[in-house]
Amino acid sequence: MARIEELTARIGKAFATKRHVPQSLQGPGQELYFKAAVNYWADAVKDPAKVFEQQVSYWGKALHHYIEAQQAFAKGTFEAPLDSLPDDRRFSNPLWKSHPYFNFIKQQYQIQAQAITTAVDEIDGLDEVERQRLRYFSAQIVDMMCPTNFLPTNPDALQKALETEGQSLVDGLENLVRDLEANNGELVVSLADGTAFQVGENIGASEGKVVFQNHLFELIQYSPTTEQVHTTPLLIFPPWINRFYILDLKPKNSLVKWIVDQGFTLFVVSWKNPDASYRDTGMSDYVQDGYLTAIDQVKDICDVKKVNTIGYCIAGTTLSLTLALMKQEKDKSVNSATFFTTLTDFEDQGEFGVFLTDDFVDGIEEESMSKGVLESFYMSRTFSYLRSRDLIYGPAIKSYMMGEAPPAFDLLFWNGDGTNLPAKMAVEYLRGLCQKNQFARDGFEVADHLVKLAEVDVPLCAIACDTDHIAAWKASYQGVQKMGSKDKTFILSESGHIAGIVNPPSKGKYGHWTNDDLSLSPEDWKAGAEKHSGTWWPRWGEWLASKSGKLIDARHPGDSGRKLLGDAPGTYVREHPEL
Repeated sequence: MARIEELTARIGKAFATKRHVPQSLQGPGQELYFKAAVNYWADAVKDPAKVFEQQVSYWGKALHHYIEAQQAFAKGTFEAPLDSLPDDRRFSNPLWKSHPYFNFIKQQYQIQAQAITTAVDEIDGLDEVERQRLRYFSAQIVDMMCPTNFLPTNPDALQKALETEGQSLVDGLENLVRDLEANNGELVVSLADGTAFQVGENIGASEGKVVFQNHLFELIQYSPTTEQVHTTPLLIFPPWINRFYILDLKPKNSLVKWIVDQGFTLFVVSWKNPDASYRDTGMSDYVQDGYLTAIDQVKDICDVKKVNTIGYCIAGTTLSLTLALMKQEKDKSVNSATFFTTLTDFEDQGEFGVFLTDDFVDGIEEESMSKGVLESFYMSRTFSYLRSRDLIYGPAIKSYMMGEAPPAFDLLFWNGDGTNLPAKMAVEYLRGLCQKNQFARDGFEVADHLVKLAEVDVPLCAIACDTDHIAAWKASYQGVQKMGSKDKTFILSESGHIAGIVNPPSKGKYGHWTNDDLSLSPEDWKAGAEKHSGTWWPRWGEWLASKSGKLIDARHPGDSGRKLLGDAPGTYVREHPEL
Protein backbone atom coordinates (compact mmCIF):
# COMPACT_ATOMS: atom_id res chain seq x y z
CA MET A 1 0.00 0.00 0.00
CA ALA A 2 2.91 2.34 0.71
CA ARG A 3 4.29 1.63 -2.74
CA ILE A 4 0.92 2.35 -4.35
CA GLU A 5 0.68 5.62 -2.41
CA GLU A 6 4.14 6.64 -3.64
CA LEU A 7 3.30 5.77 -7.25
CA THR A 8 0.02 7.64 -7.05
CA ALA A 9 1.85 10.76 -5.91
CA ARG A 10 4.23 10.42 -8.86
CA ILE A 11 1.25 10.20 -11.24
CA GLY A 12 0.02 13.55 -9.89
CA LYS A 13 3.42 15.13 -10.50
CA ALA A 14 3.57 13.69 -14.03
CA PHE A 15 0.15 15.11 -14.88
CA ALA A 16 1.25 18.48 -13.55
CA THR A 17 3.84 18.66 -16.37
CA LYS A 18 1.48 17.36 -19.05
CA ARG A 19 2.13 18.81 -22.48
CA HIS A 20 -0.53 20.89 -24.17
CA VAL A 21 -1.95 19.02 -27.16
CA PRO A 22 -4.08 21.30 -29.38
CA GLN A 23 -7.70 20.27 -29.66
CA SER A 24 -7.34 20.17 -33.43
CA LEU A 25 -4.87 17.29 -33.05
CA GLN A 26 -6.98 15.35 -30.54
CA GLY A 27 -9.59 14.22 -33.06
CA PRO A 28 -11.57 15.27 -36.12
CA GLY A 29 -13.34 18.61 -36.23
CA GLN A 30 -16.85 18.82 -34.81
CA GLU A 31 -18.16 19.38 -38.36
CA LEU A 32 -17.76 15.68 -39.11
CA TYR A 33 -19.89 14.56 -36.15
CA PHE A 34 -22.38 17.35 -36.68
CA LYS A 35 -22.89 16.40 -40.33
CA ALA A 36 -23.19 12.71 -39.40
CA ALA A 37 -25.81 13.50 -36.76
CA VAL A 38 -27.79 15.77 -39.10
CA ASN A 39 -27.81 13.12 -41.82
CA TYR A 40 -28.73 10.37 -39.36
CA TRP A 41 -31.79 12.30 -38.18
CA ALA A 42 -32.62 13.24 -41.75
CA ASP A 43 -32.66 9.52 -42.50
CA ALA A 44 -34.97 8.99 -39.54
CA VAL A 45 -37.41 11.55 -40.94
CA LYS A 46 -37.13 10.52 -44.59
CA ASP A 47 -36.97 6.77 -44.07
CA PRO A 48 -38.02 5.94 -40.50
CA ALA A 49 -38.31 2.26 -41.40
CA LYS A 50 -34.55 2.02 -41.96
CA VAL A 51 -33.67 3.50 -38.58
CA PHE A 52 -36.43 1.49 -36.89
CA GLU A 53 -35.03 -1.68 -38.49
CA GLN A 54 -31.57 -0.89 -37.15
CA GLN A 55 -32.94 -0.35 -33.65
CA VAL A 56 -35.07 -3.48 -33.74
CA SER A 57 -32.12 -5.52 -34.98
CA TYR A 58 -29.90 -4.28 -32.15
CA TRP A 59 -32.44 -4.60 -29.35
CA GLY A 60 -33.62 -7.94 -30.69
CA LYS A 61 -30.12 -9.41 -30.57
CA ALA A 62 -29.29 -7.82 -27.21
CA LEU A 63 -32.52 -8.96 -25.52
CA HIS A 64 -32.36 -12.41 -27.10
CA HIS A 65 -28.89 -12.91 -25.70
CA TYR A 66 -29.96 -11.51 -22.31
CA ILE A 67 -32.82 -14.03 -22.12
CA GLU A 68 -30.52 -16.89 -23.15
CA ALA A 69 -28.05 -15.89 -20.44
CA GLN A 70 -30.82 -15.75 -17.84
CA GLN A 71 -32.11 -19.16 -18.87
CA ALA A 72 -28.64 -20.67 -18.68
CA PHE A 73 -28.15 -19.15 -15.23
CA ALA A 74 -31.56 -20.40 -14.08
CA LYS A 75 -30.57 -23.97 -14.85
CA GLY A 76 -28.02 -23.75 -12.06
CA THR A 77 -25.23 -25.18 -14.23
CA PHE A 78 -23.22 -21.96 -14.37
CA GLU A 79 -22.76 -22.23 -18.11
CA ALA A 80 -22.72 -19.59 -20.81
CA PRO A 81 -25.33 -19.72 -23.58
CA LEU A 82 -24.42 -20.59 -27.15
CA ASP A 83 -21.89 -18.13 -28.56
CA SER A 84 -22.11 -17.90 -32.35
CA LEU A 85 -20.51 -14.47 -32.78
CA PRO A 86 -17.29 -14.18 -34.86
CA ASP A 87 -13.99 -15.05 -33.18
CA ASP A 88 -11.87 -12.09 -32.05
CA ARG A 89 -8.32 -12.63 -30.82
CA ARG A 90 -8.85 -10.05 -28.09
CA PHE A 91 -11.17 -12.63 -26.47
CA SER A 92 -8.82 -15.61 -26.68
CA ASN A 93 -9.08 -16.55 -22.99
CA PRO A 94 -11.43 -19.59 -22.75
CA LEU A 95 -13.38 -17.83 -20.00
CA TRP A 96 -14.83 -15.47 -22.59
CA LYS A 97 -16.76 -18.43 -23.97
CA SER A 98 -17.30 -20.59 -20.90
CA HIS A 99 -17.86 -18.18 -18.00
CA PRO A 100 -21.39 -16.66 -17.88
CA TYR A 101 -20.24 -13.26 -16.59
CA PHE A 102 -17.43 -12.72 -19.10
CA ASN A 103 -19.38 -14.26 -21.96
CA PHE A 104 -22.34 -11.99 -21.30
CA ILE A 105 -20.14 -8.90 -21.35
CA LYS A 106 -18.35 -10.04 -24.48
CA GLN A 107 -21.49 -10.84 -26.47
CA GLN A 108 -23.22 -7.61 -25.44
CA TYR A 109 -20.14 -5.63 -26.48
CA GLN A 110 -19.93 -7.36 -29.86
CA ILE A 111 -23.65 -6.85 -30.51
CA GLN A 112 -23.29 -3.15 -29.69
CA ALA A 113 -20.19 -2.86 -31.89
CA GLN A 114 -22.04 -4.44 -34.81
CA ALA A 115 -24.96 -2.06 -34.32
CA ILE A 116 -22.71 1.03 -34.32
CA THR A 117 -20.84 -0.16 -37.41
CA THR A 118 -24.09 -0.82 -39.28
CA ALA A 119 -25.55 2.56 -38.32
CA VAL A 120 -22.43 4.39 -39.50
CA ASP A 121 -22.26 2.46 -42.76
CA GLU A 122 -25.89 3.19 -43.61
CA ILE A 123 -25.90 6.97 -43.02
CA ASP A 124 -26.80 8.72 -46.27
CA GLY A 125 -25.58 12.15 -47.37
CA LEU A 126 -21.86 11.66 -46.68
CA ASP A 127 -19.17 11.68 -49.35
CA GLU A 128 -16.66 8.84 -49.42
CA VAL A 129 -13.95 10.73 -47.49
CA GLU A 130 -16.40 11.68 -44.75
CA ARG A 131 -17.74 8.13 -44.57
CA GLN A 132 -14.23 6.69 -44.32
CA ARG A 133 -13.34 9.11 -41.53
CA LEU A 134 -16.56 8.45 -39.63
CA ARG A 135 -15.97 4.70 -39.87
CA TYR A 136 -12.40 5.06 -38.65
CA PHE A 137 -13.06 7.32 -35.68
CA SER A 138 -16.19 5.40 -34.69
CA ALA A 139 -14.14 2.21 -34.75
CA GLN A 140 -11.56 3.91 -32.49
CA ILE A 141 -14.27 4.63 -29.91
CA VAL A 142 -15.63 1.10 -30.18
CA ASP A 143 -12.15 -0.39 -29.75
CA MET A 144 -11.45 1.87 -26.78
CA MET A 145 -14.57 0.58 -25.02
CA CYS A 146 -13.64 -3.08 -25.47
CA PRO A 147 -14.07 -4.92 -22.12
CA THR A 148 -10.52 -6.27 -22.34
CA ASN A 149 -9.31 -2.69 -21.75
CA PHE A 150 -10.75 -2.56 -18.21
CA LEU A 151 -9.54 -4.48 -15.18
CA PRO A 152 -12.94 -5.68 -13.83
CA THR A 153 -13.80 -7.17 -17.22
CA ASN A 154 -10.45 -8.66 -18.20
CA PRO A 155 -10.12 -12.26 -17.00
CA ASP A 156 -6.42 -12.45 -17.90
CA ALA A 157 -5.58 -9.47 -15.71
CA LEU A 158 -7.78 -10.69 -12.85
CA GLN A 159 -6.24 -14.17 -12.95
CA LYS A 160 -2.75 -12.67 -12.95
CA ALA A 161 -3.61 -10.46 -9.98
CA LEU A 162 -4.85 -13.48 -8.02
CA GLU A 163 -1.83 -15.59 -8.91
CA THR A 164 0.61 -12.85 -7.87
CA GLU A 165 -1.39 -11.66 -4.84
CA GLY A 166 -1.75 -8.24 -6.43
CA GLN A 167 1.91 -7.77 -7.35
CA SER A 168 1.04 -7.61 -11.05
CA LEU A 169 -1.17 -4.59 -10.39
CA VAL A 170 1.59 -2.83 -8.47
CA ASP A 171 4.04 -3.62 -11.30
CA GLY A 172 1.50 -2.35 -13.80
CA LEU A 173 1.12 0.89 -11.90
CA GLU A 174 4.90 1.21 -11.90
CA ASN A 175 4.93 0.79 -15.67
CA LEU A 176 2.18 3.36 -16.04
CA VAL A 177 4.02 5.92 -13.94
CA ARG A 178 7.25 5.32 -15.86
CA ASP A 179 5.56 5.97 -19.19
CA LEU A 180 3.82 9.10 -17.93
CA GLU A 181 7.04 10.52 -16.52
CA ALA A 182 8.93 9.72 -19.72
CA ASN A 183 6.38 11.59 -21.88
CA ASN A 184 5.61 14.74 -19.90
CA GLY A 185 2.37 13.40 -18.47
CA GLU A 186 1.14 12.12 -21.84
CA LEU A 187 0.28 8.42 -21.90
CA VAL A 188 2.50 6.79 -24.52
CA VAL A 189 2.80 3.03 -24.05
CA SER A 190 6.35 1.68 -24.13
CA LEU A 191 6.43 -1.00 -26.80
CA ALA A 192 9.96 -2.25 -26.16
CA ASP A 193 12.52 -2.42 -23.40
CA GLY A 194 14.46 0.80 -23.83
CA THR A 195 17.50 -0.63 -22.03
CA ALA A 196 17.85 -3.74 -24.18
CA PHE A 197 19.45 -2.06 -27.18
CA GLN A 198 22.29 0.38 -27.77
CA VAL A 199 22.48 1.90 -31.23
CA GLY A 200 25.87 1.08 -32.69
CA GLU A 201 26.43 -1.84 -30.33
CA ASN A 202 23.72 -4.49 -30.68
CA ILE A 203 21.53 -2.67 -33.20
CA GLY A 204 22.55 -0.57 -36.20
CA ALA A 205 26.03 -2.00 -35.78
CA SER A 206 27.21 -2.93 -39.29
CA GLU A 207 30.81 -1.88 -39.80
CA GLY A 208 31.35 1.37 -41.66
CA LYS A 209 32.53 4.96 -41.49
CA VAL A 210 30.99 8.40 -41.72
CA VAL A 211 32.57 9.94 -44.84
CA PHE A 212 30.61 13.20 -45.13
CA GLN A 213 28.49 15.45 -42.98
CA ASN A 214 26.44 18.60 -43.53
CA HIS A 215 23.54 20.29 -41.75
CA LEU A 216 21.01 17.72 -43.07
CA PHE A 217 22.70 14.34 -43.08
CA GLU A 218 25.69 12.15 -42.40
CA LEU A 219 26.84 9.84 -45.19
CA ILE A 220 27.89 6.36 -44.09
CA GLN A 221 30.05 4.10 -46.27
CA TYR A 222 29.91 0.46 -45.17
CA SER A 223 32.96 -1.79 -45.13
CA PRO A 224 32.98 -4.53 -47.78
CA THR A 225 32.68 -8.20 -46.88
CA THR A 226 33.62 -9.51 -50.34
CA GLU A 227 36.92 -9.28 -52.22
CA GLN A 228 35.21 -7.77 -55.23
CA VAL A 229 32.28 -5.40 -55.66
CA HIS A 230 30.20 -4.10 -58.51
CA THR A 231 31.45 -0.91 -60.17
CA THR A 232 28.31 1.16 -59.60
CA PRO A 233 27.80 2.00 -55.92
CA LEU A 234 24.42 1.94 -54.18
CA LEU A 235 23.06 4.86 -52.15
CA ILE A 236 20.09 4.41 -49.77
CA PHE A 237 17.86 7.30 -48.72
CA PRO A 238 15.81 6.19 -45.68
CA PRO A 239 12.79 8.17 -44.45
CA TRP A 240 13.61 11.01 -42.07
CA ILE A 241 10.41 10.35 -40.17
CA ASN A 242 12.33 7.52 -38.44
CA ARG A 243 15.93 6.41 -37.97
CA PHE A 244 17.80 4.76 -40.83
CA TYR A 245 18.74 1.66 -38.82
CA ILE A 246 15.41 0.00 -39.59
CA LEU A 247 17.51 -1.38 -42.47
CA ASP A 248 20.26 -2.47 -40.06
CA LEU A 249 18.68 -3.96 -36.98
CA LYS A 250 20.42 -7.20 -36.02
CA PRO A 251 22.82 -9.00 -38.41
CA LYS A 252 20.25 -11.73 -39.13
CA ASN A 253 17.65 -9.26 -40.42
CA SER A 254 19.86 -6.43 -41.66
CA LEU A 255 19.27 -5.40 -45.27
CA VAL A 256 22.46 -3.33 -45.02
CA LYS A 257 24.54 -6.42 -44.20
CA TRP A 258 22.80 -8.51 -46.86
CA ILE A 259 23.47 -5.90 -49.57
CA VAL A 260 27.14 -5.64 -48.62
CA ASP A 261 27.41 -9.43 -48.60
CA GLN A 262 26.12 -9.49 -52.21
CA GLY A 263 29.12 -7.47 -53.38
CA PHE A 264 27.81 -3.90 -53.56
CA THR A 265 29.56 -0.75 -52.34
CA LEU A 266 26.90 0.64 -50.04
CA PHE A 267 26.29 4.16 -48.78
CA VAL A 268 23.41 5.14 -46.46
CA VAL A 269 22.16 8.60 -45.53
CA SER A 270 21.54 9.20 -41.82
CA TRP A 271 19.31 12.27 -41.49
CA LYS A 272 19.63 15.03 -38.90
CA ASN A 273 16.93 15.06 -36.21
CA PRO A 274 15.91 18.71 -36.52
CA ASP A 275 15.24 21.22 -33.79
CA ALA A 276 13.43 24.55 -34.01
CA SER A 277 16.30 26.15 -35.93
CA TYR A 278 15.24 24.03 -38.94
CA ARG A 279 11.85 25.78 -39.11
CA ASP A 280 12.39 27.04 -42.69
CA THR A 281 13.95 23.86 -44.10
CA GLY A 282 11.72 22.67 -46.92
CA MET A 283 11.45 19.94 -49.50
CA SER A 284 13.80 21.84 -51.83
CA ASP A 285 16.48 21.81 -49.13
CA TYR A 286 16.15 18.06 -48.75
CA VAL A 287 16.46 17.64 -52.52
CA GLN A 288 19.41 20.00 -53.01
CA ASP A 289 21.38 19.74 -49.76
CA GLY A 290 20.34 16.14 -49.16
CA TYR A 291 19.79 14.06 -52.28
CA LEU A 292 21.86 15.90 -54.87
CA THR A 293 24.70 16.48 -52.43
CA ALA A 294 24.78 12.82 -51.33
CA ILE A 295 24.78 11.63 -54.95
CA ASP A 296 27.68 13.94 -55.78
CA GLN A 297 29.62 12.78 -52.73
CA VAL A 298 29.23 9.10 -53.63
CA LYS A 299 30.27 9.77 -57.24
CA ASP A 300 33.37 11.60 -56.00
CA ILE A 301 34.34 8.99 -53.43
CA CYS A 302 33.95 6.09 -55.85
CA ASP A 303 35.19 8.01 -58.92
CA VAL A 304 32.15 7.05 -60.99
CA LYS A 305 29.72 8.97 -63.19
CA LYS A 306 26.56 7.20 -62.00
CA VAL A 307 25.10 5.68 -58.85
CA ASN A 308 22.17 3.40 -58.08
CA THR A 309 19.67 4.68 -55.53
CA ILE A 310 17.00 3.49 -53.09
CA GLY A 311 14.27 5.58 -51.51
CA TYR A 312 12.10 4.25 -48.68
CA CYS A 313 8.62 5.70 -47.99
CA ILE A 314 8.76 9.51 -47.93
CA ALA A 315 12.40 9.26 -49.00
CA GLY A 316 11.20 7.40 -52.11
CA THR A 317 8.72 10.18 -52.82
CA THR A 318 11.50 12.75 -52.51
CA LEU A 319 13.82 10.62 -54.64
CA SER A 320 11.17 10.80 -57.36
CA LEU A 321 11.08 14.60 -57.04
CA THR A 322 14.87 14.64 -57.31
CA LEU A 323 14.88 12.44 -60.41
CA ALA A 324 12.30 14.66 -62.11
CA LEU A 325 14.44 17.71 -61.30
CA MET A 326 17.55 15.97 -62.62
CA LYS A 327 15.67 15.15 -65.82
CA GLN A 328 14.97 18.84 -66.37
CA GLU A 329 18.57 19.75 -65.64
CA LYS A 330 19.90 16.95 -67.90
CA ASP A 331 21.76 15.39 -64.95
CA LYS A 332 22.25 11.66 -65.62
CA SER A 333 24.01 10.81 -62.36
CA VAL A 334 21.40 8.23 -61.31
CA ASN A 335 21.66 4.92 -63.12
CA SER A 336 18.62 3.25 -61.50
CA ALA A 337 16.15 3.80 -58.70
CA THR A 338 14.50 1.39 -56.27
CA PHE A 339 11.43 2.48 -54.35
CA PHE A 340 10.37 0.82 -51.09
CA THR A 341 6.68 1.37 -50.13
CA THR A 342 6.65 4.69 -51.92
CA LEU A 343 3.70 6.93 -52.79
CA THR A 344 4.08 9.36 -55.68
CA ASP A 345 0.42 9.51 -56.70
CA PHE A 346 -1.69 10.45 -53.67
CA GLU A 347 -5.07 10.10 -55.35
CA ASP A 348 -5.72 7.11 -53.09
CA GLN A 349 -4.47 8.12 -49.64
CA GLY A 350 -5.22 4.75 -48.05
CA GLU A 351 -5.92 4.45 -44.34
CA PHE A 352 -3.73 7.46 -43.60
CA GLY A 353 -6.21 9.63 -45.49
CA VAL A 354 -8.38 10.05 -42.38
CA PHE A 355 -5.65 12.40 -41.06
CA LEU A 356 -5.18 14.40 -44.26
CA THR A 357 -8.29 16.61 -44.20
CA ASP A 358 -8.07 20.32 -43.39
CA ASP A 359 -9.15 20.02 -39.75
CA PHE A 360 -6.06 17.93 -38.95
CA VAL A 361 -3.63 19.52 -41.38
CA ASP A 362 -4.60 23.03 -40.22
CA GLY A 363 -3.81 21.93 -36.69
CA ILE A 364 -0.51 20.38 -37.73
CA GLU A 365 0.48 23.55 -39.58
CA GLU A 366 -0.33 25.77 -36.61
CA GLU A 367 1.47 23.50 -34.14
CA SER A 368 4.58 22.96 -36.26
CA MET A 369 4.93 26.64 -37.18
CA SER A 370 4.69 27.61 -33.52
CA LYS A 371 7.32 25.04 -32.47
CA GLY A 372 9.53 25.14 -35.58
CA VAL A 373 9.10 21.40 -36.02
CA LEU A 374 6.38 18.80 -36.09
CA GLU A 375 7.39 16.83 -33.02
CA SER A 376 7.93 13.08 -33.29
CA PHE A 377 5.23 12.64 -30.62
CA TYR A 378 2.48 13.52 -33.09
CA MET A 379 3.75 11.33 -35.91
CA SER A 380 4.30 8.38 -33.60
CA ARG A 381 0.83 8.69 -32.07
CA THR A 382 -0.82 8.99 -35.49
CA PHE A 383 0.85 5.87 -36.86
CA SER A 384 0.07 3.97 -33.67
CA TYR A 385 -3.64 4.73 -33.94
CA LEU A 386 -3.68 3.25 -37.43
CA ARG A 387 -3.01 -0.04 -35.64
CA SER A 388 -4.41 0.80 -32.21
CA ARG A 389 -5.23 -2.76 -31.15
CA ASP A 390 -1.62 -3.88 -31.72
CA LEU A 391 0.27 -0.70 -30.85
CA ILE A 392 -1.82 0.87 -28.07
CA TYR A 393 -4.46 -1.28 -26.35
CA GLY A 394 -2.69 -4.65 -26.52
CA PRO A 395 0.61 -3.33 -25.12
CA ALA A 396 -1.23 -1.22 -22.51
CA ILE A 397 -3.09 -4.28 -21.22
CA LYS A 398 0.13 -6.29 -20.89
CA SER A 399 2.07 -3.45 -19.30
CA TYR A 400 -0.47 -1.72 -17.01
CA MET A 401 -2.94 -4.50 -16.16
CA MET A 402 -0.71 -7.58 -16.32
CA GLY A 403 2.41 -5.86 -14.98
CA GLU A 404 4.62 -7.27 -17.72
CA ALA A 405 7.84 -5.59 -18.77
CA PRO A 406 8.00 -4.44 -22.42
CA PRO A 407 9.73 -7.02 -24.64
CA ALA A 408 13.29 -6.73 -25.91
CA PHE A 409 12.18 -6.44 -29.54
CA ASP A 410 14.45 -4.59 -31.95
CA LEU A 411 11.70 -3.56 -34.38
CA LEU A 412 9.55 -2.06 -31.61
CA PHE A 413 12.60 -0.36 -30.11
CA TRP A 414 13.19 1.34 -33.47
CA ASN A 415 9.49 2.21 -33.73
CA GLY A 416 9.75 4.22 -30.52
CA ASP A 417 12.89 6.08 -31.61
CA GLY A 418 11.12 8.83 -33.56
CA THR A 419 12.37 12.06 -35.10
CA ASN A 420 11.01 15.55 -35.66
CA LEU A 421 10.10 17.09 -39.02
CA PRO A 422 10.99 20.67 -40.03
CA ALA A 423 7.87 22.83 -40.00
CA LYS A 424 8.11 24.07 -43.60
CA MET A 425 8.88 20.61 -44.98
CA ALA A 426 6.01 18.98 -43.08
CA VAL A 427 3.47 21.52 -44.36
CA GLU A 428 4.76 21.36 -47.95
CA TYR A 429 4.54 17.58 -47.92
CA LEU A 430 1.04 17.45 -46.42
CA ARG A 431 -0.42 20.31 -48.48
CA GLY A 432 1.29 19.98 -51.83
CA LEU A 433 1.81 16.25 -52.14
CA CYS A 434 -0.71 14.49 -49.89
CA GLN A 435 -3.69 16.85 -50.17
CA LYS A 436 -3.29 18.44 -53.60
CA ASN A 437 -1.38 15.58 -55.30
CA GLN A 438 0.56 18.18 -57.28
CA PHE A 439 3.41 15.90 -58.33
CA ALA A 440 1.05 13.53 -60.17
CA ARG A 441 -1.19 16.33 -61.46
CA ASP A 442 0.06 19.78 -62.49
CA GLY A 443 3.52 19.70 -60.95
CA PHE A 444 5.23 20.27 -57.59
CA GLU A 445 7.69 23.10 -57.11
CA VAL A 446 11.22 22.03 -56.20
CA ALA A 447 14.27 24.32 -56.36
CA ASP A 448 12.46 26.80 -58.63
CA HIS A 449 11.40 24.01 -61.02
CA LEU A 450 7.92 22.62 -61.51
CA VAL A 451 8.53 18.86 -61.57
CA LYS A 452 6.10 16.15 -62.66
CA LEU A 453 5.85 12.44 -62.01
CA ALA A 454 6.06 11.55 -65.72
CA GLU A 455 9.60 13.01 -65.78
CA VAL A 456 10.96 10.11 -63.71
CA ASP A 457 12.54 8.08 -66.51
CA VAL A 458 15.42 6.06 -65.07
CA PRO A 459 15.23 2.24 -64.87
CA LEU A 460 13.31 1.45 -61.71
CA CYS A 461 12.15 -1.30 -59.39
CA ALA A 462 9.34 -0.66 -56.91
CA ILE A 463 8.51 -2.87 -53.94
CA ALA A 464 5.15 -2.42 -52.26
CA CYS A 465 3.50 -4.42 -49.46
CA ASP A 466 0.01 -5.87 -49.69
CA THR A 467 -1.17 -4.98 -46.16
CA ASP A 468 0.65 -1.64 -45.94
CA HIS A 469 -1.52 0.77 -43.92
CA ILE A 470 0.68 3.80 -44.66
CA ALA A 471 1.51 3.47 -48.38
CA ALA A 472 -1.30 1.44 -49.95
CA TRP A 473 0.18 -0.88 -52.56
CA LYS A 474 -2.41 -0.05 -55.23
CA ALA A 475 -1.57 3.65 -54.96
CA SER A 476 2.14 2.83 -55.13
CA TYR A 477 1.51 0.76 -58.26
CA GLN A 478 -0.50 3.52 -59.89
CA GLY A 479 2.32 5.97 -59.23
CA VAL A 480 4.79 3.66 -60.96
CA GLN A 481 2.43 3.42 -63.93
CA LYS A 482 2.57 7.21 -64.33
CA MET A 483 6.37 7.40 -64.30
CA GLY A 484 8.08 7.90 -67.66
CA SER A 485 10.57 5.02 -67.34
CA LYS A 486 10.65 2.42 -70.09
CA ASP A 487 12.33 -0.10 -67.80
CA LYS A 488 9.96 -0.80 -64.86
CA THR A 489 9.72 -3.67 -62.41
CA PHE A 490 7.04 -3.94 -59.73
CA ILE A 491 7.15 -6.44 -56.87
CA LEU A 492 4.40 -6.90 -54.30
CA SER A 493 5.52 -8.33 -50.98
CA GLU A 494 3.34 -9.98 -48.39
CA SER A 495 2.88 -8.21 -45.03
CA GLY A 496 3.05 -4.53 -44.13
CA HIS A 497 5.05 -1.32 -44.32
CA ILE A 498 8.00 -2.62 -42.29
CA ALA A 499 7.78 -6.42 -42.14
CA GLY A 500 7.29 -6.65 -45.90
CA ILE A 501 10.60 -4.83 -46.45
CA VAL A 502 12.64 -6.15 -43.50
CA ASN A 503 12.10 -9.74 -44.62
CA PRO A 504 15.44 -11.59 -44.78
CA PRO A 505 15.83 -14.87 -46.68
CA SER A 506 16.73 -16.70 -43.47
CA LYS A 507 13.16 -16.29 -42.17
CA GLY A 508 11.54 -17.95 -45.17
CA LYS A 509 8.45 -16.07 -44.07
CA TYR A 510 6.64 -13.69 -46.43
CA GLY A 511 6.28 -14.38 -50.14
CA HIS A 512 5.88 -11.98 -53.05
CA TRP A 513 4.14 -11.52 -56.40
CA THR A 514 5.53 -10.51 -59.80
CA ASN A 515 3.87 -9.61 -63.10
CA ASP A 516 5.62 -7.92 -66.03
CA ASP A 517 2.44 -6.35 -67.40
CA LEU A 518 2.18 -2.94 -65.71
CA SER A 519 -0.56 -1.74 -68.05
CA LEU A 520 -3.18 -3.57 -65.99
CA SER A 521 -5.31 -2.23 -63.16
CA PRO A 522 -3.94 -3.07 -59.70
CA GLU A 523 -6.60 -5.73 -59.22
CA ASP A 524 -5.92 -7.38 -62.59
CA TRP A 525 -2.15 -7.13 -62.06
CA LYS A 526 -2.38 -9.10 -58.83
CA ALA A 527 -4.92 -11.56 -60.24
CA GLY A 528 -2.49 -12.41 -63.05
CA ALA A 529 0.67 -12.24 -60.96
CA GLU A 530 2.87 -15.21 -60.12
CA LYS A 531 3.21 -15.94 -56.41
CA HIS A 532 6.69 -16.79 -55.15
CA SER A 533 7.59 -18.18 -51.74
CA GLY A 534 10.07 -16.34 -49.56
CA THR A 535 11.45 -12.83 -49.66
CA TRP A 536 11.92 -10.60 -52.70
CA TRP A 537 15.49 -9.72 -51.68
CA PRO A 538 17.33 -12.18 -54.00
CA ARG A 539 15.09 -11.30 -56.96
CA TRP A 540 15.79 -7.62 -56.46
CA GLY A 541 19.49 -8.37 -55.87
CA GLU A 542 19.68 -9.95 -59.33
CA TRP A 543 17.93 -6.93 -60.83
CA LEU A 544 20.34 -4.56 -59.09
CA ALA A 545 23.40 -6.57 -60.14
CA SER A 546 22.30 -6.23 -63.77
CA LYS A 547 22.40 -2.44 -63.31
CA SER A 548 25.71 -2.30 -61.43
CA GLY A 549 28.43 -3.11 -63.93
CA LYS A 550 31.43 -5.39 -63.76
CA LEU A 551 33.24 -6.55 -60.63
CA ILE A 552 36.27 -4.64 -59.37
CA ASP A 553 38.43 -4.81 -56.23
CA ALA A 554 36.43 -3.95 -53.14
CA ARG A 555 36.36 -0.33 -52.01
CA HIS A 556 37.09 0.45 -48.37
CA PRO A 557 36.08 3.61 -46.50
CA GLY A 558 38.96 6.07 -46.72
CA ASP A 559 40.84 4.44 -49.59
CA SER A 560 39.78 7.32 -51.85
CA GLY A 561 41.68 9.73 -49.64
CA ARG A 562 38.43 11.00 -48.10
CA LYS A 563 38.80 11.99 -44.44
CA LEU A 564 36.85 9.67 -42.14
CA LEU A 565 34.65 11.47 -39.63
CA GLY A 566 33.89 8.59 -37.29
CA ASP A 567 32.48 5.10 -37.03
CA ALA A 568 29.04 4.05 -38.21
CA PRO A 569 26.27 4.66 -37.30
CA GLY A 570 27.49 8.22 -36.75
CA THR A 571 26.26 10.91 -34.38
CA TYR A 572 23.04 12.16 -35.98
CA VAL A 573 21.26 8.87 -35.33
CA ARG A 574 21.66 9.36 -31.59
CA GLU A 575 20.38 12.92 -31.36
CA HIS A 576 17.20 13.83 -29.46
CA PRO A 577 17.06 17.64 -29.49
CA GLU A 578 15.32 19.48 -26.69
CA LEU A 579 12.53 21.77 -27.90
